[in-house]
Amino acid sequence: MQRVGFLLKVKEDRIDEYKAHHRNVSPDMLDALHRHGWNNYSLYMRPDGLMFGYVEVPDDFQTALDGMSGEDANSRWQTMMEPFFDAPVGGKPDENMLQMEEVFHLD
Repeated sequence: MQRVGFLLKVKEDRIDEYKAHHRNVSPDMLDALHRHGWNNYSLYMRPDGLMFGYVEVPDDFQTALDGMSGEDANSRWQTMMEPFFDAPVGGKPDENMLQMEEVFHLD
């Protein structure tokens, strides 16, 4: 199992709408996340839209991302979410997750 932390930045004028979408994630998207090993997945956001994500995956983060890339539900979700993010290089949100190095873990 790999623990993963990552950063993303939601545009400040889109924060409320972004949160509303996450209160109503479609069942097919939730099912796809479960099938591809996205466990204990959480998102945390500062008032300015800087977001920290945490997920535990069975193998490695890239395998979990690759699994989701073939899911129609994820393709729809990423397309819908793309306008919400400040992304310096463009692309879908799941292509811009800036993975962080774990430097400490208390088990």
